[in-house]
Amino acid sequence: MHWENIRIAIIGCGNLGTSIVNGLLDQPDFIPQNLHITKRNPSSLMHFQDKGVRVHSDNSLAAQESDLVILGVKPYNVNSILKEINPVLDPKKQVVISLATGITLDEMFEVLDPKTVAFRAMPNIAADIRESITCICGRNSDESHEKQVKSLFNSIGFSITIDESLMEAATVLGACGIAYVLRFMRAMIQGGIQIGFDAKTASLIVNQTVKGAAELMIQKNMHPEEAIDKVTTPKGCTIVGLNEMEHQGFSAAMVRGVLASYEKIEKV
Repeated sequence: MHWENIRIAIIGCGNLGTSIVNGLLDQPDFIPQNLHITKRNPSSLMHFQDKGVRVHSDNSLAAQESDLVILGVKPYNVNSILKEINPVLDPKKQVVISLATGITLDEMFEVLDPKTVAFRAMPNIAADIRESITCICGRNSDESHEKQVKSLFNSIGFSITIDESLMEAATVLGACGIAYVLRFMRAMIQGGIQIGFDAKTASLIVNQTVKGAAELMIQKNMHPEEAIDKVTTPKGCTIVGLNEMEHQGFSAAMVRGVLASYEKIEKV
């Protein structure tokens, strides 16, 4: 992707928006002056102004002067922001991308021109270190639009295209899922402390162990059970620990947690 000619607006630039800004500024051919970022009170974003980014609170101006318009606002604000910027949007030239959980494309098109190219995108907080998985879906888009949007989110990690019917599931698995993994890591650290490590050393071991497990799955394209089989020796300590966790409902609790989050998001 050649970024020098792409103009971008991030309206309601919060934590995810800031991660996208940092990802874009890391692209060697991206021109900071082509980026508008807005917030009701933009004072917390002013450090980006020193890098050439246009920081202000005028959503309509940002949208009007951009090719990609990213909505980083809370779900309950999406409708009002779309009504605010819709008069300046040209459906032939601009792409609208919403990061809001639970706001469907149908709901967006209650305001947008029916010919508008629109996407939903669901990154996660690992965007802050360029390691997000971002799930996207769109309407009225062609291959070039999809390539452009995926390139945008590849700047903060890795992106995939899914059906819109799976966007809520993607939120649970990819965004809520970060918290599930962190809670598992916390429990591992607590166990490590109980068997003799200080908290700092236990954290160091657990962090790298989890990172190594994830990289093993990614680089070797393995199923988790295949890797587990390599670690579990007959009558060994690993299988004893795994069996005890399963007796205590480890996998069942994880699956039930995923389902509970999904049921909650479906009711919102």
